[in-house]
Amino acid sequence: MTRVIVICEGETEKEFCTKLLLPFFAHKEIYIQSPLIKKTMGGIVKWTELKNQITLHLKNDPDAIVTTLIDYYGLYKKHDFPKWEQAELIADKNRKLDFLEHGMHESIDDSIRFRYIPYLQLHEFEGLLFNSIDVFYNQIPPEELIGRDELVEIFEKYNNPELINNNKSTSPSHRLSRIIKGYNKIVYGNILAEAIGVEQMRTKCPRFNNWLNKIENSK
Repeated sequence: MTRVIVICEGETEKEFCTKLLLPFFAHKEIYIQSPLIKKTMGGIVKWTELKNQITLHLKNDPDAIVTTLIDYYGLYKKHDFPKWEQAELIADKNRKLDFLEHGMHESIDDSIRFRYIPYLQLHEFEGLLFNSIDVFYNQIPPEELIGRDELVEIFEKYNNPELINNNKSTSPSHRLSRIIKGYNKIVYGNILAEAIGVEQMRTKCPRFNNWLNKIENSK
């Protein structure tokens, strides 16, 4: 059985790995472990800190694949990710993240980087939850679904949930906080994600699907 260590930005991503990715990949003889970023125990850090953790896992566990589940939203120049300034000149967000991921991969020592799969979520994990409007209607009580108009507008505008943009008013997580009364990102994220399922998520989210394909092909 292949073991894949997914370094998670926070508790929401860790819960997603535990509740959905672990059983999903178990059927494919791939075992998922999901530690948090150690420096903060949840929260983005400078690349040097994250690189140290990636390298430590790769060296201490020579049979494991290591990857990351980190949001592009919340990353800034101050985090010193490889090739950041060059990437910022790329307008297309998918190409931008491909470029950043390539820089992350090349930053790891060449003797161990073949077991590292860099991944940045565009724009943030919560974008994956905007997959089916029926899931919102079926899983969220009507009295808590207070932003129906905004919800409908999002689904009309974005066929690919990953493209929901990333600032403090329009990021997926901020939208959810307006749409769902009393929104708790871990609780509601898990409810929506389980109702959607990994296979359905990957059909509408090409970057996410590409990441899953890389994990599946790592066996």
